[in-house]
Amino acid sequence: METTIQAFIDICQWDTARFLIFSDNVFGTLIYYSHFLALILSLVVGMFVFFNGRKILINRLLSLIMILFSLWVFFDLILWANEKDYFIMFFWSVMLIIEPLIYALCVYFIDVFIEKKDISLRKKVGIFSLLLPVIILLPTKFALVDFYLGNCYREPTEGPIATYYVYLIEIIYSLWILFFAVKKYLKSSPETRRPIIFITLGVVLFLLSFVSGNMIGSVTDNWTLAQVGLFSMPIFAAFLAYMIVKFKTFNAKMFGAQALVFALGFSVLGIIFIRTIDNVRTIASATLLLIIVVGYLLIRSVKKEIEQKEKLQKLDIELEALLKQRESLTHLITHKVKGSFTHSKYIFSGILDGSFGAISPELKKIAEKGLESDNTGINTVDLVLNVANMQKGVIKYDMKKVDFRDIVLKTLSEKKVTIENKGLKLEQEIKTDECFTLGDTFWLKEVVSNLIENSMKYTSMGKIIIGLERQENKILFYVKDTGMGITREDKQHLFTEGGRGKDSVKINVDSTGYGLYTVKLVVEAHRGKVWAESDGVGKGSAFFAELNAI
Repeated sequence: METTIQAFIDICQWDTARFLIFSDNVFGTLIYYSHFLALILSLVVGMFVFFNGRKILINRLLSLIMILFSLWVFFDLILWANEKDYFIMFFWSVMLIIEPLIYALCVYFIDVFIEKKDISLRKKVGIFSLLLPVIILLPTKFALVDFYLGNCYREPTEGPIATYYVYLIEIIYSLWILFFAVKKYLKSSPETRRPIIFITLGVVLFLLSFVSGNMIGSVTDNWTLAQVGLFSMPIFAAFLAYMIVKFKTFNAKMFGAQALVFALGFSVLGIIFIRTIDNVRTIASATLLLIIVVGYLLIRSVKKEIEQKEKLQKLDIELEALLKQRESLTHLITHKVKGSFTHSKYIFSGILDGSFGAISPELKKIAEKGLESDNTGINTVDLVLNVANMQKGVIKYDMKKVDFRDIVLKTLSEKKVTIENKGLKLEQEIKTDECFTLGDTFWLKEVVSNLIENSMKYTSMGKIIIGLERQENKILFYVKDTGMGITREDKQHLFTEGGRGKDSVKINVDSTGYGLYTVKLVVEAHRGKVWAESDGVGKGSAFFAELNAI
């Protein structure tokens, strides 16, 4: 049998294929060029998209489509070059399943792109079930009947699966894409319609070009001209690049899109100067024209982004000037307000110490409330000023070796009476003898004081637990209470500038949201961290500050 096959090879003057794809059986240089261009570009696009978002479904789908297309192109080149009947039969059969699978994946791709989510299992079954007859009947004569050695065409006889069914389901998939895209386009908002148009146009052009080669070759018998079908890859790649830049479909860098367009341009310029290829100038010129059009769209998009960036830079400058004005105004107002509070504070103090003569018990109570209100106002002004100075880096910390345990105990002794007068039980969990850290005594005391006062304000009954412990090279300070608790939503706003709970002002009318923010700034300046924990509303809270131990 081997001798008979060799005899036919000698009669037909088939060349022996080297590395499966190199032989004189490929009659035109354009065939190699069109295949290699499509193969390389599809792999580049596939890998580029995959590695810029391997966890994103839409990226993985497009990568799979590009890889399958690369395999299809490579197998098609084997069919052109090879002389062995069993190779031709095998790769012809494989291509019969790859081609409609690419169509099915394009349906999947377009659905995920438009819906922004994965499709249901039912829809997946509906899409890929059309492939079952091809998969099941692929090894039978319904796909490929035989390989006739009596002619020199090196083509197997195709059965009804290859002749009719594959093309039928490809038409169904194409119509599926069009109807789905049109339906979603009509229902979508104006700002989401353009991405639908462009991605649908790119996919449809890709699929039409995919089958156009066989159609042109079969009708005209001009297989050189039929290579225009493989130039679908530059078309689709150009549309993909436009989608990346214009609509940010994939998590990709602008550099990748630019490199792709330049690579396409240079590739086409290269084939224009290869004079030995028939019809290549027409094909290359048409492709170059398309790339110029899409390149113009890319450049226009980039230009628009640059203009937006320049506007943002201008706005940044204006914002910086406004922030400086706000800063100056804040300092002016706070100093004026603080001055007013201080002035009235001295008046109330004078009333209480008898500087204005004897006063009645009723007037004394009023003066005490006024003094307390003034002190609160002064503390609030100082808090806002301190935050502003910390943000600017004006405050310089006097970093020394300090015993954080002493700071906690001294602050606790100052707050103990106030806590007990409020009817709250105070518990201590000081689990260490000494806790040395590098820090500023004044500001660390502010941290401790602020966290304790915060629990006092939002705990109407129950207890407050003050804790301190050494954990290897860390110091952990915490304040736990049985107060109002923290919602998950409110927890996101804690320790931010002006951040406070949604209902916090109902309990503490003087809440500014700057207290915990100050704590965060101070602790982070000491290279520590702060956080809060709570099981929810009415279940108490726990605030933690962690510092480095020395």
